[in-house]
Amino acid sequence: MRHLAAFLAGALVAGPAMAQTQAETQALDLLKRGVAFRTVAGAANQTFDYATYLKSQLVAGGFAEGDVRVEKLGDTAYLVARYRGTGKAKNGAKPIYISGHMDVVEAKPADWERDPFTPVVENGYLFGRGASDNKFDVSTFIASMIQLKREGFKPGRDIVMLLSGDEETAMKTTAALAAEFHDAELLLNIDGGGGDMDEGGKPVMFGVQGAEKTYADFELAITNPGGHSSAPRKPNAIYQLAAALAKIEAYEFPGQVNEITKASWAATAARTADAKLADAMRRFAANPEDAEARAILRADPGFVGQTGTTCVATLANAGHATNALPQRATANINCRIFPGTPIAEVQAKLTELVADPTIKVTKVESGSVPSDASPLRPELMKVITKAVRARFPDVPVVPVMSAGATDSMWFRGKGVASYGVSPLFMKSSDSFAHGLNERIPVSEIAPAITFYKRVVTALAK
Repeated sequence: MRHLAAFLAGALVAGPAMAQTQAETQALDLLKRGVAFRTVAGAANQTFDYATYLKSQLVAGGFAEGDVRVEKLGDTAYLVARYRGTGKAKNGAKPIYISGHMDVVEAKPADWERDPFTPVVENGYLFGRGASDNKFDVSTFIASMIQLKREGFKPGRDIVMLLSGDEETAMKTTAALAAEFHDAELLLNIDGGGGDMDEGGKPVMFGVQGAEKTYADFELAITNPGGHSSAPRKPNAIYQLAAALAKIEAYEFPGQVNEITKASWAATAARTADAKLADAMRRFAANPEDAEARAILRADPGFVGQTGTTCVATLANAGHATNALPQRATANINCRIFPGTPIAEVQAKLTELVADPTIKVTKVESGSVPSDASPLRPELMKVITKAVRARFPDVPVVPVMSAGATDSMWFRGKGVASYGVSPLFMKSSDSFAHGLNERIPVSEIAPAITFYKRVVTALAK
């Protein structure tokens, strides 16, 4: 009997361990196969093929054929997968959305040490375009859901996975998904947030992205009859444009805070060794019009984007010949607009600053939409904190605002509270998303699966 009891006890221990190993193996295989699909915008885009492959894996893993669909849209595609719930969720049966993206930015093989679309595991890293952005999370999340199917997990509400196909470019698939799916308890974006490590491999913090700034480009343009350069005359389009750019450079948008950034400033101040900088953070959070505190933070490239709207000149073009007066001069002003601030309001401010009726200030279409910050949800933060600290007991879990744009903005624009929660912990020296030799530590696969299972089961009970 003792031998039988020992065998049964060993089996109980081995069962979950073997299941976890199976999920890890599948996640790594999904990631390798995923990197090999060239999901780049253009004629050779393989996003539809990648989505079709993912559907086959989900169906093989226990999802009903009718609960997984792939839709083509132009040269790309999107995927919808529904993990059906019982409808007995504690706080109602609205679904939970999971957002991620299948496309990647372009990568030229001649620039890379390894072919960007041939996955290579080397020295504990998996190299390849999309390894971290966003195929790591897509792969580990799908492996997690398939493992939950194997384990017989029955959520109280539906879990709906929404994978876009052009997050890196036009976001038309995201717009289509948000138009169809906008009635949920919340959305978890596996392409946002995440953990930071110092260069010694010690975890520093975990960010939960609850807000993001609106991306907007504005063109300043002026035309002029021009003429021969031997007979200079006013106005000169180049000088007019230069004067306008100088006015924009001199202007500072007001300081702004919201619930997310207040919490972020407080958490960042608590771990900042520089007493003067930490004090500025606390003062700014309490009063964003504190000029001294605002100046200290805006002098630091790491913090200026968190203090309010920013606009900066990024491109300029003028003239048509070295011996002619300029007939046209243009410049691009790139703005990252604080949540809740209308794009039109920023455009009006730029027009006011330019103060020249002959210069047109035009919004350039960028595929971005404004979105307000999502509310801080204590129950969600509690679930995420518990999942993070099961791995790193002392790491701070902090709400954050990103300066860039993710798929979340489309869902927030439709009123869906959205939060970036990628479990990937990385050192800054390992982060090569959008760059050469993109990679992820293979050791992050196992904890990512554990994290996703903990969070999803807790929220979808």
